[in-house]
Amino acid sequence: MTQRDTTPTDAGGPGLQRRVVLLGAGAVGVAGVLAACGGDDDPGTAAPTTDSTPSPDAPDTPAPSSPETTPPAEGSGGTPLTATADVPVGGGVIITGEQIVVTQPTAGQFRAFGSTCTHQGCQVATVADGLIQCPCHGSRYSVEDGSVEVGPAPEPLPEVPIVVEGDQVLRV
Repeated sequence: MTQRDTTPTDAGGPGLQRRVVLLGAGAVGVAGVLAACGGDDDPGTAAPTTDSTPSPDAPDTPAPSSPETTPPAEGSGGTPLTATADVPVGGGVIITGEQIVVTQPTAGQFRAFGSTCTHQGCQVATVADGLIQCPCHGSRYSVEDGSVEVGPAPEPLPEVPIVVEGDQVLRV
């Protein structure tokens, strides 16, 4: 009969070392998944967000005027997004590089929103029939105000400030 050495080693034995390595690898994998869901921390490329939840201490104030009612400052500049003629009435266009969707709910009224779905961060893919549509899980947003028309998106699309100068829609 042979006798096995059952004295513990300094590192806890080969079984314990293997578990530590596997647990560490699992933790790295979880961190990677969370980082992928967390979005881009670079402020130069992140889609703009707004907090529309009013503070309980904040007085009631009128909503800011919409971009189509605010006359642009002469030579205000801004980043050109699209030509007004390219935005169909009741629809919109997705500016992929800027992660913005520009809509025209009614003739002459232009709005802009972040194009990242608030459900799981997919990019919206189409704008039709008065709805901004996400292909991943079916969320639909209003072209009028970015509000959720069909879930599972939990929040509206964040509004992006724009002005119309001549025949161009500009991000300000």
